[in-house]
Amino acid sequence: MKPFGYVRAESVEEAVRAGAGHPGAHFLGGGTNLVDLMKLGVENPRLLIDVTGLPLDRIEALPDGGLRIGAMVRNSDLAAAAAVRDRYPVLSQALLAGASGQLRNAATTGGNLLQRTRCVYFQDISKPCNKRAPGTGCPAREGEHRDLAVMGHSAHCVATQPSDMAVALAALDATIHLHGPEGERRVPVTDFHRLPGDSPERDTVIRPGELITAVELPPHRPDAHSRYRKARDRASFAFALVSVGAVLDVRDGVVRHVALAFGGLAHRPWRAHAAEEVLQGAPATPDTFARAADTELAAARPLRENGFKVTLARNLAVGVLTDLAARA
Repeated sequence: MKPFGYVRAESVEEAVRAGAGHPGAHFLGGGTNLVDLMKLGVENPRLLIDVTGLPLDRIEALPDGGLRIGAMVRNSDLAAAAAVRDRYPVLSQALLAGASGQLRNAATTGGNLLQRTRCVYFQDISKPCNKRAPGTGCPAREGEHRDLAVMGHSAHCVATQPSDMAVALAALDATIHLHGPEGERRVPVTDFHRLPGDSPERDTVIRPGELITAVELPPHRPDAHSRYRKARDRASFAFALVSVGAVLDVRDGVVRHVALAFGGLAHRPWRAHAAEEVLQGAPATPDTFARAADTELAAARPLRENGFKVTLARNLAVGVLTDLAARA
C-alpha cells in the first residue's frame, strides 16, 4: 500500500488551492480510471482532492440556446437528458457506447475527458513507456499496436485517446471551462488533447492545479442531424477500434454544414478538417463522402498491424454521412 493524502474540497477555489499547493495531487471524481491506474501502480498521487461534493452536477440551458454541462454530471445522466437526446444525439449515442451501465453511473464529464490511454505498455509498469516514464522508449511501435494510432503519432508514442464522449464533443465544437490558480479560461475541445510529439506524457493542455468545471455546447442547429458510430471487437464494454462522430446539414442535396471527427485513430479526437473542406458546398452523395474521407485519411501512417483502421474509418465515415444525408 502506497500512502496518499485525502482532502474533500468544499468549493472550486479550495480544490484549486489544494491542487496548486501539492505537486502530484489529483482531483477525484468518479475515479473509474484513476483508481484503476493507482491499483496498477501507473498513477501514484501524493494527494487526492475529492471534488464530488462541488456544485458542478447540473445541465443548464444557456441564453443563446447552447448547453452548459457541469464537470460532475454523470455520464448516464448526461446521456439520458432530454436536451441532449433531442438536440445533440451524437453526444448521447457516444456516451451510451462507452463502458457499462454501472461505470456510466459513476463516471463524470470531466473525468471522461481526462481518461488515459489503454495501451498495454502504458498500463504495465514492468514495461518501458514514454508516456508513463519519459525517455524509456515506445515498445508498442514494434510490439502490440493493433489498437493504436494511425494518425498524428510520433517516434515517441503511438497511443490513442479512448474517450467516446470527446469525439462527439469535437464534432459539436464544444468548449471546456477550466479554473486554475491563474483564474478561469476556456479551451476548445479540439485543442484540449495533445498530439504526442516529443512529450507524450502530456495528454492535454491542462495546467498544474487546473480543474475542469464545465463543458459548453454551442446552440443547436435545427436543420442539422448528428450521429455517433463505433466499431469495436465486441458489442459492449470495449474501446473503439475506430469511431465517427458527425453533424450534417443538407439543403436541396448540397452540404450546408458538416463537422466530422474520428476516434481510435490518434492521441486525441481527430477533427477531419480536410474532409470538411471537400464536403462544404458539395453534393451530399456517397461518392462525395468517400472522396472526402480519402482526402482526410491520406495522411494516415499505419503501423505493421493496424492498417485495417484506415479502411474501417473510411467505411464508417461514408456510412454515417450517407445515413445522415438520407434524413435531411
